[in-house]
Amino acid sequence: MSLIRIAIRNLFHRRLPSLLTMISMSLGVALVVLVLTIAGMIERTFEQTSNVGYNLIIGAKGSSVQLTFNTVMFLSEPVENIPYTAFMEFLPGAKARQEHFQKIGGKLDEPDRKGKYSSYTGGGFAIPMCMGDYVGPFRCVGTTPDYFNLLKHGRDGDKEYEFAEGRNFVDYSEENGFFEAVIGSEVARVMNLKIGDEVFASHGMEGGEQHDDGFRIVGILEPTGTPNDRGAFVNMEGFYLLEGHIAPDRDQDGIEVKGSAVAPERESRLSKVRLHVEKREVTAVLIKTGGVGGAAAIGLQKQVNKSTYATAVSPISVITQLLETFVKPVRFGLFLLTSLVCVVSAIGILVSIYNSMSERKRDIAVMRSLGASRDHITMIILLESTIIAVVGGFCGWFVGHLAGPISNLWTQKATGTTIGFLDSAAPQELWLVPGMIVLGILAGVIPAIIAYRTSVVESL
Repeated sequence: MSLIRIAIRNLFHRRLPSLLTMISMSLGVALVVLVLTIAGMIERTFEQTSNVGYNLIIGAKGSSVQLTFNTVMFLSEPVENIPYTAFMEFLPGAKARQEHFQKIGGKLDEPDRKGKYSSYTGGGFAIPMCMGDYVGPFRCVGTTPDYFNLLKHGRDGDKEYEFAEGRNFVDYSEENGFFEAVIGSEVARVMNLKIGDEVFASHGMEGGEQHDDGFRIVGILEPTGTPNDRGAFVNMEGFYLLEGHIAPDRDQDGIEVKGSAVAPERESRLSKVRLHVEKREVTAVLIKTGGVGGAAAIGLQKQVNKSTYATAVSPISVITQLLETFVKPVRFGLFLLTSLVCVVSAIGILVSIYNSMSERKRDIAVMRSLGASRDHITMIILLESTIIAVVGGFCGWFVGHLAGPISNLWTQKATGTTIGFLDSAAPQELWLVPGMIVLGILAGVIPAIIAYRTSVVESL
């Protein structure tokens, strides 16, 4: 009979303590796999999202982290908005600024004046965003068609947005007016939506009061691996026409004048009447500066931060700082902690086999008297501990990866990360099997030494 078969039969003979020890090892490995997978996937999502396709985010004064999380990751909530006229200061040239004012019913006091920051955005772009509503559990983003026409994504920021079905929404269509929408792949999958369906935004927060006017879905994005997969993007012109989206009046410094806003009369769904510029606000403006290098972005950031109501944030800097300051150290700390759990489980293997040695001395003596050498007995004990560790390790690996998709119920909502069964972003996972073998051998060393030294005469 081979040594491994003897080791397996010995484990089966002591099946209850062997099973409990395997379960202990499985739980330790499952924790390691789950921590590495979740932390690794979050880190990968942050890295992919850092190439956002623009240099700066312009938003209301406040936390740069919150502005980045709200605008890029769709995680935090917007605190305050900025006047629409602040966005128009980034439009390149006096002519473009004047034409935009005329389109939305505004009047320029200085028709020949360029936008205050237009010299920085020549050759680049400025894309406004309005946020605060939800479509089911997903964020509703009011923006312009430029969001998908000009922005790119991917690790290198070189991939254009593609549509699995349909097209990008337009500024105005004869069929749907201002009420067209594009949804991310996750929105379509989870809510079982298709081209031609209508989505209704809920005011304020998830589960809030639903608006009466719906947006017709004209496009579904191809999966991108970015937070945009979880976004419902609607035409900003239609977003402004929803009830409760009129901006409050502000003074000359951009400070809100409480209780001064008057809601406009409701227009027909296909009406071409847009909300007046003075009644508009934006949550953020995505800016890509013209030219090569980051000097223009740094200069623009300094200029905007001098204003009384707006701030400029570099999303790449914020995300990189979060990765280096929080995500990577926490991931390493959790890896060490869960590795200690595996070490404790290995000690459990040692204790389990060690406690059985006093009962097995007679069995060992019989085997020795039948011709088994000391080396054979030592190898059997080492094989037992290794089998427990390896089987427990493989079971833990399976359970850890199985728990990944289950954890999406919490991680997807909190971080935007979706984890599949075989997803892993951790190179440390490749060391799990060799590590289990080493732990198993080490756990069996002391019991093996005891077995090696067992006296045949005394035991019989």
